[in-house]
Amino acid sequence: MYINQLNEYAPAWSVEQVDNEVARIKEAAKKNCTTEVYKFCYSTIDLTTLSCNDSVGSVTAFAAKAAEFYQKYPHIPNVASICVYPSFVETVGLAVDGTPMRITSVAGGFPASQTFLEVKALEIAMAVENGADEIDIVMNVGHMLSGEYNEAASEVEMLREECTEDVVLKVIIESGALKTPELIRKASLLSMFAGADFVKTSTGKIDVAATPEAAVVMCQAIRDYYEKTGKKIGFKAAGGVRTAEDAALYYTIVEEILGAEWLTPELFRIGASSVANNLISAIEGTTVKYF
Repeated sequence: MYINQLNEYAPAWSVEQVDNEVARIKEAAKKNCTTEVYKFCYSTIDLTTLSCNDSVGSVTAFAAKAAEFYQKYPHIPNVASICVYPSFVETVGLAVDGTPMRITSVAGGFPASQTFLEVKALEIAMAVENGADEIDIVMNVGHMLSGEYNEAASEVEMLREECTEDVVLKVIIESGALKTPELIRKASLLSMFAGADFVKTSTGKIDVAATPEAAVVMCQAIRDYYEKTGKKIGFKAAGGVRTAEDAALYYTIVEEILGAEWLTPELFRIGASSVANNLISAIEGTTVKYF
């Protein structure tokens, strides 16, 4: 079923074509290294703590700092959400109660997605029950590398069913493991066919995380899907987005390929921890270590 849908779309660009497009967009990005763009990029962050050291105490303190940001920096729009492991969803909910901040939970066997489908489904269901507004899952990379495209997409579709209608589902394709434009494009399209609200580059847990090259291919897939279906799917860059200039580059990729309509936290996210301080510093014009 899914393979038939893939056949309705043109193949991915070649590596050379993608490289040329990245070079073009890097030039265009220079104009977006501005305070206003940095403020917007800050508002798209899924502020993330996904460490083996996380505890109720550390996550509470982390979320509380994010909640206090509204008062401490009223001239900067606050982050879109806080992203944590499923067991900390309720902890974050208590800390950010009364703010517009959303709660994102990685789930479904994150980061490797190598567990029983029933376990993945239960983890998602429990995260949603505990108050997660958004769920980030990892597409089965093994299926993609083996050419088992129907299996990869069917699993995403089944996990989508564990989310209530109002929960945003982000599907991580782990672009650094897929490597080629063709596989990155296929994984992006399959995720959308199967019910993703966002496609996301990376877990940040393998050597190669977000790259401008992968972002270009993914945004082209989102554009082509929109042109065929009229459905707007979001894009999230995660892992390795560290500097304010990095954030502005991904902003520009979205702007150039998808257009200004996608430049909203509802359709563009940056998954990061280190970039938050760097964006605040760039906005304030001085080094700030808020988080």
